Amino acid sequence: MAAVKCVLLDIEGTVCPISFVKDTLFPYALKALPDVLSSKWDDEDFRPYRDAFPEEARQSAQELQAHVEDLTKRDVKIAYLKNLQGYLWETGYKTGAYSTPLFPDVAPQLRKWKEQGVQLVIYSSGSVFAQKLLFGHVASPTAEAGQKRKRALEGDLDHDETVPAKKKAIEGEGGAADGSDGAVQMSSDLATNNIDTIQADTTNLPHEDGNASTEDLQHLISGWFDTTNAGLKQDAGSYKKIADALQMAPQDIHFLSDNVKEVEAAIEAGMASSIVDRPGNAPLSEEDKARFHVVQSLDQVSLTAKKASNREEVDAVPEPEKPSRRRSQRLKGKDL
Repeated sequence: MAAVKCVLLDIEGTVCPISFVKDTLFPYALKALPDVLSSKWDDEDFRPYRDAFPEEARQSAQELQAHVEDLTKRDVKIAYLKNLQGYLWETGYKTGAYSTPLFPDVAPQLRKWKEQGVQLVIYSSGSVFAQKLLFGHVASPTAEAGQKRKRALEGDLDHDETVPAKKKAIEGEGGAADGSDGAVQMSSDLATNNIDTIQADTTNLPHEDGNASTEDLQHLISGWFDTTNAGLKQDAGSYKKIADALQMAPQDIHFLSDNVKEVEAAIEAGMASSIVDRPGNAPLSEEDKARFHVVQSLDQVSLTAKKASNREEVDAVPEPEKPSRRRSQRLKGKDL
């Protein structure tokens, strides 16, 4: 069986907890938005984000704020909202208000696949700009633990440290989103179909970013897709479009997601696909568990199977050899 050439990954619920997006990123954006609307309404760098909204929603800052709050509450996956969220999140990442908490198995497995020559590509409803922020500011467990130990030894660590800094940032200071170069990078990504060209000097060494030690893992990813340049994630045509952009046959790609309908769409397009069942994800029905290949971590994913969408196809074992006619006759008189 031929090995898969590319792993296409969802983000939320697949490589990082859904709670990070719902409980940290969404509230931060809503907290930062009023100040941005009041101070940047007519700024050249903010205008493309504002003007992407429906006309009735951009009649005033108050109406746009209300529209964003409504879309966020309903978790609507629409491009103009996702682009604005990425713009707002940039300041939080850069100031260290939060960093991306990848599941423990993710970074090691991505590095392993990369070393094996497997192409790694992201497909998320979040904008490409937001995707790059997320992978560019990954929490470094080693550095984070070291900093806490150091503060504990110095007597600066109290019981309040058990509350994540990112939560404190949301409940405390909001801060305005700068994002002055966000629109440029976003439009550049869309123009180049998001087949990324990372600079050669990009590394994954921990670096200081605001108050948080983070790692930049963008160099592991060679392609970035969202609903703007690929299409809706529950549409099989979107996966065919991604395969065409990557110049690969769909069967050379393995898609990983926590969403059953997205997995169904990828399979319909001809890709192999697995459901990633993480803590905090929507529970899977027994029917879904029977129909699809389900994994709890990325290191459980097999990239050698020709088609890994169905549990029977992935977990199948060779049928036992049928006994010969003579041996069958001998067995008839035995208690089995």
